[in-house]
Amino acid sequence: MKSKANLLLLLVLVLSSHTVLLADSNFKLQQGDVVTVDPNTNRATVTRGGTTTPMWDGAHRMQDGSVLIINRGIAVPNKAILAPPEPALPEAEKWEGAPIAGYSPCEKLARRVCGVQDRCGEVEGCNLARQLLGMEEDERAASKNRNRMTYSSGQCQIMMTDSEVFPICPRHDR
Repeated sequence: MKSKANLLLLLVLVLSSHTVLLADSNFKLQQGDVVTVDPNTNRATVTRGGTTTPMWDGAHRMQDGSVLIINRGIAVPNKAILAPPEPALPEAEKWEGAPIAGYSPCEKLARRVCGVQDRCGEVEGCNLARQLLGMEEDERAASKNRNRMTYSSGQCQIMMTDSEVFPICPRHDR
């Protein structure tokens, strides 16, 4: 019964648009700078050399390999920063190693958000999608089998459902 309650709690947290972040959500960027996410506002800050400043918008690689997305200074909730009811394999890792047929998940995300011939290139989500695509390309280039999904591929696969941060480009070729 306890696992059903934990599963229900996780489902409510994931589906809620006002997801609460951990009060002690301290993470480290790949370079070692400490990132903190305020549990009340979801605002993210970074501490570098003893100075704390707001996080800049974009996709940020963390030391544990996860990706933290900041949009207008706000951390976009993901499973890496949510309070997990119990340890579990991060959703993005479940996709790692799966074969890629056609466009990769990050290529699909960038095409969906940025549009054909970059018609929606000025949209904030397009910049974030391009950053994720760059991370995916770097990971695939470093891999022995470049036709397999990486951690970033899994992140993009998950982000395809987030139409608020990554809206579909309404401008089509006619």
